[in-house]
Formats: sequence, C-alpha cells, structure tokens
Amino acid sequence: MTVKSENAAVDNSECGVCATAEILCSKWTAIIVRDLAACDSRFCELERSLDGISPRTLSLRLRELESNGIVERRTYAEVPPRVEYALTKKGEALIPIVDAMRSYGEQWLGELCGREGREAARARAKQAVAA
Repeated sequence: MTVKSENAAVDNSECGVCATAEILCSKWTAIIVRDLAACDSRFCELERSLDGISPRTLSLRLRELESNGIVERRTYAEVPPRVEYALTKKGEALIPIVDAMRSYGEQWLGELCGREGREAARARAKQAVAA
C-alpha cells in the first residue's frame, strides 16, 4: 500500500509501524501475547483465558505467531503428550507495546476496560442491533 504525502509517496511495505501492526493487530493476537507474557501456557489454558475465541481461531493465531518467530511451541515427551506455548525473544519485545496499549486503554477508554466495561459495551451493541 502506498500513501501519498505532500512531497512524495510513502511505501508502507517498508514502514516499521505498518509491519508491526500487520502482526499485532490481527484479532486476538495482542491478547495472546499478553497472556503468554504472564507465563507459558497450554492450548486449553489459552482457550479458557480468551473468552469467545474458537479453538480453530486460536490454533490459526498460534501457528501464525509461530511462523513469524513470536511464539515457540514446546512439545514434551510425556504420556499424555504435553504442549506449551511461550514467547520467543522477538515475542517478548512486543510486551512493552502491549503494556502501552493497556495503559492507553485504562487512561482513555476506561469505561471499556475490565469485565464490567466489556459486558456493558456488548449490551449496548446488542441494543443497537435490536433497534
């Protein structure tokens, strides 16, 4: 994508902000990074912590993050087999960005933060659709 400024066209394919947003702004990705920043997790633990995500979507996001070198999949030779997901160094470098998003949300979007705020926002959305 190319954006024109007053003086010249800017090629967004070489923009660090655009490249980071391409990865981090996929639905659920920032929240997966947030959860893995706290601790390594198994698939079922991530699924429980991400209210509303389907197993297929979680699987796709984890594979995408793994292919981008952000998440590492660790398989343990146990019975039953155990698989955990962890952030790589590249993934850990995203933590300050996610923390900044959290701070911004708490400061400027406080009514939407927290379970009560999300539930209130969902209720307003349902009312708007019904009307």
